[in-house]
Amino acid sequence: MHGRRKILVTGWFSFLHGEATAGDVLALDRVRAVLRSAGLDHDVVWSPGFRPDGRHFEDLDPAAYTHLVFVCGPVHGRQVEELHRRFAHCTRIAVGVSVVDPGAAAVTGFHRVLPRDAPGAEPAPDLAARAPALPARPVAGVILTHGQREYGDRRRHAEVAGAVTGWLAGQDCARLELETRLDTRDWRLCATPAHLEAVLARLDLVVTDRLHGLVLALRAGTPALAVDPVAGGAKVTAQARACGWPALIPAERVGAGVLEHWWRWCLTDGREAARRARAGFCAGLPDAADGLLDAVAGVLR
Repeated sequence: MHGRRKILVTGWFSFLHGEATAGDVLALDRVRAVLRSAGLDHDVVWSPGFRPDGRHFEDLDPAAYTHLVFVCGPVHGRQVEELHRRFAHCTRIAVGVSVVDPGAAAVTGFHRVLPRDAPGAEPAPDLAARAPALPARPVAGVILTHGQREYGDRRRHAEVAGAVTGWLAGQDCARLELETRLDTRDWRLCATPAHLEAVLARLDLVVTDRLHGLVLALRAGTPALAVDPVAGGAKVTAQARACGWPALIPAERVGAGVLEHWWRWCLTDGREAARRARAGFCAGLPDAADGLLDAVAGVLR
């Protein structure tokens, strides 16, 4: 070790079949901030399923470390016990963890446990609460359809959804999958249009290939990045034209470049454009219902 401390920071986010939760990763950020403030050299080990390009257990030499710090989550089970065996030469510390069974080998294997909760101890705030502040990220509602078989061989729904979701996965944003279908029995779905509108109004933008995804976003004053999933254009294109909405991509032109262009527009100039569209709806933009009474009167003559 050449007389220097080298710390390996681990947690459930490190195990092959573990999981990385937002709370775990924020707890890790809090621990790393403390170590950096003290000038302590440390590495983080990640699950290859979560960070394929990160440092993994199978790639590292345990002898390179003098200390092991286990962050967050419950200390129990075979995987934690294996850490004690593999890093037996290290000083091992658990921080911000839940202790379920103080006598378990996973717990007693640590030289020091700094719990967030443990039998007989006062609970401490979770480490995530004091993690360094994060920069704001846009929140995108995603409303896609895989149906509409009435369009026959003009359907490009699968290709459009694949292109859009594959591109969205690389965007630095929070994604919220939404559905325009209402259901009073399924808690995961909105039960009324007002419920859905309440969500849409709080988003930064909506990405959609649905007619009502476009219209309801604009009704809420939220910009919509719309893609028409029908070759040659169909009702989404027609509705964008009726609403005077420019952020529309034909199925034949879906790609990262054009998606990126309209994404940036929606988050800048599109905000004001969406507010103007909403104002137009509220002011009584003409629609088909305006001719309904004349149509009824004509049929009854």
